[in-house]
Amino acid sequence: MIDKLDNSFQFQQQALNLLNKRQDILASNIANADTPGYQARDIDFASQLKEVMAKGESTHASLNLSMTSGNHIPASAPAIDNSQLLYRIPDQPSIDGNTVDMDRERVSFVDNNVKYQTSLTVLGSQIKNMMSVISQG
Repeated sequence: MIDKLDNSFQFQQQALNLLNKRQDILASNIANADTPGYQARDIDFASQLKEVMAKGESTHASLNLSMTSGNHIPASAPAIDNSQLLYRIPDQPSIDGNTVDMDRERVSFVDNNVKYQTSLTVLGSQIKNMMSVISQG
């Protein structure tokens, strides 16, 4: 029974993980808009999601953070696989070699945010539906 519940949430969970990863990449592009020689990066969301769902594994392998004191709270950070990042081809190259197009980055950032919010809404409705089925059963 637990496996069926887990499988039903798997798609939205993986989509949220990938959208979060993409948001970090797009934010990095925007932050480096004035950095000479910076190459804008992105991921192919659809192909990454298909690949992850076919493998049935998580998109985040975590990095454990070292604790130097017993008072620290144990934590982990998601690892980003740079081999899956793609370079953007600029519409208009700049003199300093930077390939960040701020208009494109802003649109991609907002689009990604809308998709993330939509996935959260869908996941929330799936949880509400399951809770209503469980409470009526």
